[in-house]
Amino acid sequence: MTLKDTPEEWQVTATATPFRGNKTSVRTDSVIMPDGTVVTRDYQVHPGSVAVLALDGEGRVLVLRQYRHPVRHKLWEIPAGLLDVPGENPLHAAQRELYEEAHVKAEDWRVLTDVYPTPGGCDEAVRVFLARDLSEAEGARYEVSEEEADMELARVPLQDLVRGALAGELHNTCLVVGALSASAALAGDGFDALRPADAPWPARPFEA
Repeated sequence: MTLKDTPEEWQVTATATPFRGNKTSVRTDSVIMPDGTVVTRDYQVHPGSVAVLALDGEGRVLVLRQYRHPVRHKLWEIPAGLLDVPGENPLHAAQRELYEEAHVKAEDWRVLTDVYPTPGGCDEAVRVFLARDLSEAEGARYEVSEEEADMELARVPLQDLVRGALAGELHNTCLVVGALSASAALAGDGFDALRPADAPWPARPFEA
């Protein structure tokens, strides 16, 4: 049996947006269930995100440590950020985030995986890229502020991230998914078998 997620949309009889924030909002939909009943579903409306598992020639992943107020933790993460403009090319967004957060560029890009991090309560879609052939970016460093001003950077062996994820020591979704996916790719057909960086992304269609 082949397992594959499929698009489907149940009928919505009413919708409202009780909260609008700077980047996201909350929507309330009245949805018809298979038995004909109507229930309400509240969820966060999100523009989508990209993340970058940047792997250097020594098998180390570029990670950063940042304070995340909702969970009251400093989390080790991989570079990531929002799709700022509807229809934005996710590769361009990922390259921007790698530059802004780590002042690094990469020559080889692949799609590592696509995920819905919290589909029961948010419509966010995340594309995680694999970036290789790393080098220092040219030009001035991006000026950081707020939580990012306290950010720490490190390069950690991929298998240390896998071990930390399985041990319950690392919790960031993109880091855990990215590290486990990269490890699985290495154990399988290798990185060259991954999808190209411009592979279609139905969850967030984009201009080439």
